[in-house]
Amino acid sequence: MNRCPRRCRSPLGQAARSLYQLVTGSLSPDSVDDEFELSTVCHRPEGLEQLQEQTKFTRKELQVLYRGFKNECPSGIVNEENFKQIYSQFFPQGDSSTYATFLFNAFDTNHDGSVSFEDFVAGLSVILRGTVDDRLNWAFNLYDLNKDGCITKEEMLDIMKSIYDMMGKYTYPALREEAPREHVESFFQKMDRNKDGVVTIEEFIESCQKDENIMRSMQLFDNVI
Repeated sequence: MNRCPRRCRSPLGQAARSLYQLVTGSLSPDSVDDEFELSTVCHRPEGLEQLQEQTKFTRKELQVLYRGFKNECPSGIVNEENFKQIYSQFFPQGDSSTYATFLFNAFDTNHDGSVSFEDFVAGLSVILRGTVDDRLNWAFNLYDLNKDGCITKEEMLDIMKSIYDMMGKYTYPALREEAPREHVESFFQKMDRNKDGVVTIEEFIESCQKDENIMRSMQLFDNVI
């Protein structure tokens, strides 16, 4: 796999701002040309019409997303290290590298060690425009680290530790060392319906759909872009 050229590794502060703008849709659509600009891109994305059919984004939204994506990586490919660098800017007080790896793997659906624009908008389309079931399936895939179709306590503990690491040691009130494990136990008490020590996709979706807080959090994504 070709690594991003040096210019892809722009100053991390700028990378964080660009990614934030990309995700919140605050890049102005009026500033985007009518077609993809591909003159300096090593990886050529699929056609605009095809991406419209495969996602729930409009043509103009795809153009805005592509401009932000290309600004961060002109080669058209983001590798894991680039992804972790960009993500780290959102959590400077902690270590987001492990959680960023988990998130990167969720976007890297073909497991080739890179995230293309197609990979990125496919995942983003599910998160921002998918049905509740679509979003819950994506979240389950994020937590199912070895992709065997169920979430174990070990996997959930790895996820929770990575989140607490990302939040940092200097939060207020201070995070207790045993908090991640307690969170995992609470998760399994709620989700593991048949008490067999693992959470299946069916248990996960059913439990989340009955949780008002989770359902409200899903609605926050509806008008992001």
